[in-house]
Amino acid sequence: MSDNSIKVEVAFARPDEQLIFEVDVPAEATVEEIIKQSGILETFPEIDLAVNKVGVFGKLTKLGNTLRPGDRVEIYRKLIADPKEVRRKRAEEGKKMKKGGGDI
Repeated sequence: MSDNSIKVEVAFARPDEQLIFEVDVPAEATVEEIIKQSGILETFPEIDLAVNKVGVFGKLTKLGNTLRPGDRVEIYRKLIADPKEVRRKRAEEGKKMKKGGGDI
């Protein structure tokens, strides 16, 4: 690692597999360049940087941003279900159960 390079991580997870790649990159490298250099796109060909959102430690970031030493780039999958819709349905089911009682 040279004086103007930093060590960062790139992470992606599927339900069945999670990987974190540790890479040394130039300090001025962008998030997009870091992702491409990490090799994660070859390991997970379903990643599309035009579609998948990215973040650093859980906070969304832009592909053109730079990072600090020790940062972890996270590539997020598309949501299968809208969390608000899931909570709404769960709340409705809970109300039905309370109202209905039950025959014993």
